[in-house]
Amino acid sequence: QVQLVESGGGLVQAGGSLRLSCAASGRTFSRYGMGWFRQAPGKEREFVAAIAGWSGSTTYYADSVKGRFTISRDNAKNTVYLQMNSLRPEDTAVYYCAANSDSYLRFQTAYDYWGQGTQVTVSS
Repeated sequence: QVQLVESGGGLVQAGGSLRLSCAASGRTFSRYGMGWFRQAPGKEREFVAAIAGWSGSTTYYADSVKGRFTISRDNAKNTVYLQMNSLRPEDTAVYYCAANSDSYLRFQTAYDYWGQGTQVTVSS
């Protein structure tokens, strides 16, 4: 069982930056693939970024955030991060952290554990 708690959301102006954190419980965090997803009002939840388990040497990004967002992990701290730069109003959403068995990282149906979400609002 893994429990995930996101933090770092807030209100920021367009062009600004935020760093989201996701703290995980459990002693086997390093083996989990980790992902970030988001859901905007009236829209379905969508993939944002993911990082493979263990060293995290493999990362994946949605085209809409590539070059602006960076996912990383610190296994010693049981934490995954999402650095978001050059934020746009269309990035406004609730951002969710999720953990899975380190496969099919782009697909939310492959994730077993989810956090409660953190709100990110980007003003124009």
